[in-house]
Amino acid sequence: MMESSLSDDPDRHDLSGVAESGLWQNRCNVVFALLLFAIVIVFLLALTIGSISIPVESVVRSLLGADSANPVWDTILWELRLPRAITAACCGAALGSSGLLLQTLFRNPLAGPWALGLTGGAQLGVALVIATGSVVGSSFLLRLDFLSGLGIVTGAIIGSSLIAIIVSTLSRNVTTMTLLIAGLMLGYLAEGMVSVVLHFTTEMQGRVFASWNDGSFNGVGWEQFPVLLTCLTLGTLLSLGLVKPLNALLLGEQYAASLGLPVTRARLVVLAGAVMLAGPVTAFCGPVLFIGIIVPHMARGLFNTSDHRILMPGALLLGAIVALTADLIVHLPWERHFLHLNAVNAVVGAPFVLWILLRNRHTRAMEI
Repeated sequence: MMESSLSDDPDRHDLSGVAESGLWQNRCNVVFALLLFAIVIVFLLALTIGSISIPVESVVRSLLGADSANPVWDTILWELRLPRAITAACCGAALGSSGLLLQTLFRNPLAGPWALGLTGGAQLGVALVIATGSVVGSSFLLRLDFLSGLGIVTGAIIGSSLIAIIVSTLSRNVTTMTLLIAGLMLGYLAEGMVSVVLHFTTEMQGRVFASWNDGSFNGVGWEQFPVLLTCLTLGTLLSLGLVKPLNALLLGEQYAASLGLPVTRARLVVLAGAVMLAGPVTAFCGPVLFIGIIVPHMARGLFNTSDHRILMPGALLLGAIVALTADLIVHLPWERHFLHLNAVNAVVGAPFVLWILLRNRHTRAMEI
């Protein structure tokens, strides 16, 4: 009888729920700690591995301000590898967060900066800035120091914003799959317009754009960091501040409105956050594919939750890890260097997308 009374005690059930919640929170804390540890390990590997191997001890000494055993190692570390690793970590985190914002907003598991055309819009914005330089003279680009000035970033943000507004308008009248196809077509349209715009530039400017048009973390140096990191920091803070509206939007716009959320304004702010994160990455690194699609799914699977208070920081950390790992694979000491960043991303990302499509066989299942 006593056992029965204890099992029926509501306080006991409450304590059990608290215990389960506490175990889940502890699990999340452990996962976050492991992700941070993984970032440190991959970051150090990115600094040590390459055509010239640098011992970890020398890397750590140099990072702490001491001289390493070989001055050449310091030059390689500070001028090449450290800027590239910082860029990969920050831009990967930004793309992962941007993908999560878009997938939640449009309730589409395949949404991402590239899939919805935002990347193509950013490319078009950059091309228009270059074309402007062709009109006003080459000194214009020299003053911009190419891809390092605020003008290039502004062009990328404006271009991706225009695509985002079109996609957002279409999303109210079409299904998730139709929206995805429309986003892809808008992206291809923007890329086609890029070729048209570059047709009116000089050959030198066209070559510069062509070298940038293949995604890479190599071209960002210390002089570009103030603009890049400022934009990404603002976008990250905005995305972290949107976790509660995102949780409400996940339940549907009508339900979110019943909770008092100004849905229209929330949608615009979420789009602004996605553009603020994806646009600068494209401006400085070119079109980096697939990371924005796969990272949010990795976060959901790893944490087994749809709570954006957990997913958003998880997507930031996982995005950094994925980008660092892909860049590390590209810069392994291969005998021939034909491997590119987007090729590595495609080898992992394309099967992942196919798996999502095969898993979600019905249109209804395509909504998160």
